[in-house]
Amino acid sequence: MDQSNKAGATRRTNQDAAQRGYFRFSCDGNILQVLPCSEVDVALRSLYQPPMQRCLTLTFARNSRLLLRNKFASAHCQQSAAMSGLLISQPKYSWLKELGLSEDNPGVYNGSWGGSGEVITSYCPANNEPIARVTQATMAEYEETVQKTKEAWKMWADIPAPKRGEIVRQIGDALRKKINVLGSLVSLEMGKIYVEGVGEVQEYVDVCDYAVGLSRMIGGPMLPSERPGHALIEQWNPVGLVGIITAFNFPVAVYGWNNAIALTCGNVCLWKGAPTTPLTSVAVSKIVAEVLERNNLPGAICSMTCGGADIGSAMAKDERVDLVSFTGSTNVGKMVAMTVQDRFGRKLLELGGNNAIIVFEDADLNLVVPASVFAAVGTAGQRCTTTRRLMLHESVHDTVVERVAKAYKQVRIGDPWDPTTLYGPLHTKQAVDQYLAAIEQAKQQGGTVVYGGKVMDRPGNYVEPTIITGLAHDAPIVHTETFVPILYVLKFKTEEEAFAWNNEVQQGLSSSIFTKDMGRVFRWLGPKGSDCGIVNVNIPTSGAEIGGAFGGEKHTGGGRESGSDSWKQYMRRSTCTINYSKDLPLAQGIKFE
Repeated sequence: MDQSNKAGATRRTNQDAAQRGYFRFSCDGNILQVLPCSEVDVALRSLYQPPMQRCLTLTFARNSRLLLRNKFASAHCQQSAAMSGLLISQPKYSWLKELGLSEDNPGVYNGSWGGSGEVITSYCPANNEPIARVTQATMAEYEETVQKTKEAWKMWADIPAPKRGEIVRQIGDALRKKINVLGSLVSLEMGKIYVEGVGEVQEYVDVCDYAVGLSRMIGGPMLPSERPGHALIEQWNPVGLVGIITAFNFPVAVYGWNNAIALTCGNVCLWKGAPTTPLTSVAVSKIVAEVLERNNLPGAICSMTCGGADIGSAMAKDERVDLVSFTGSTNVGKMVAMTVQDRFGRKLLELGGNNAIIVFEDADLNLVVPASVFAAVGTAGQRCTTTRRLMLHESVHDTVVERVAKAYKQVRIGDPWDPTTLYGPLHTKQAVDQYLAAIEQAKQQGGTVVYGGKVMDRPGNYVEPTIITGLAHDAPIVHTETFVPILYVLKFKTEEEAFAWNNEVQQGLSSSIFTKDMGRVFRWLGPKGSDCGIVNVNIPTSGAEIGGAFGGEKHTGGGRESGSDSWKQYMRRSTCTINYSKDLPLAQGIKFE
């Protein structure tokens, strides 16, 4: 469970109990003892302690009997915590230590490890058991880290790009050596299945390979000058410090997309990962830090500060952060964008997606069914490129719904680190609540649940992958991106109608059509076709390759990461005119004599 929500639930339980004349002593959410409220004076401050401080502090005892009870409750709480322990302390999860992790981990790296802020516990979504703890950064430590990172840039920017590429190559090789164990951590902490966790690390490796080649290719053209004896060139230089704020659903890959390209371009990086995947942030930073230190480079070239909204807000406001790359929700992204724009800073936004697959009457249904299932169910519906709307031509609607629903029944649900599992849990309890709320709204707006729709009776944050039909294309819930495995199936009649429905949502990330009509394919790719940043044909909306630029339009943010010419977002361009003649002709033939 998200820590703030767990603390809130405990507070509400205690407050309700107090109103009914008794009080609950809580240890990690378990009731230890019930006492008459009149017998205790509980310090109100203790109700609002950070969630890692499991036992409520008793500040006053009215009699010796109560004092003995308090001592018993405290001892019982400590014994319970010791017995339950952290997953990392269990032999089954000892492999976590291969990543340099321990029960308590520093959440700040700037050439040295530290952290003296709030201690947070990372939980496994598959069973909601605690994995390990991380100490977040204070604002003073953030300030120190920014200063060290800016100082490290002075050395890094002077290193030739191909030499920087060599360092990135070594980072890729270091990740290769840890790919299985790091992928296992992603699976354990985020909740995605093991093969997707390993695949995510592979994306970082692939981007490193791409960036190595880029290190010998980045640069601008020499352009024809209209003036004799003059040269006109484009010069590209690094922006400086790139602040990278990543989301829980891709805790390795998104950082990798930014980090590898930014380093090759001559930038230094400051990373703030998601508060619910701090162990992954620490483990990745340890791998990168070892490479930098082995090459006698300042570790602050790739700094990290674990933290919450305070750290993210500071990065957005900080004029020393030359580019803020933010991946997350549209609502938070909008606030980041406005804050960065207020200081005329640079931003790179990768926000939400309300992605559609459109299936025409001539589509190959043997491609449509597995593509739709993978795109809607993969990562339990928690990809920004997840298919949320399945638009079916009226002639194939019933057939496709029947086949997709049948395929859903065959999806193997289980522990994400089991190699045979295809579908794991949602990341948090809040996501489960959002899932239930979305289904209720869909029903109220005329939808019919044809598959799924329920929370699963098992440990962890498991819900059934869900298919809902019968909704209008413009129903409010259809136009809402809910980050859960709910697929809304819509029925259309014409190409024009389907293209318009695809484009009518606020987001513009990914889209796909299934058809054999080549004319339709090029209309789909053209100016009156899809308005998304990713426009596919006969493949799912998810599963983008690193060689292309990744990103979307409209409320998706407009940013581009990874391949193609995305590197330009991490550099600043100068147009340079060089006069190597003895004359001074002016442009446009102007005479000034």
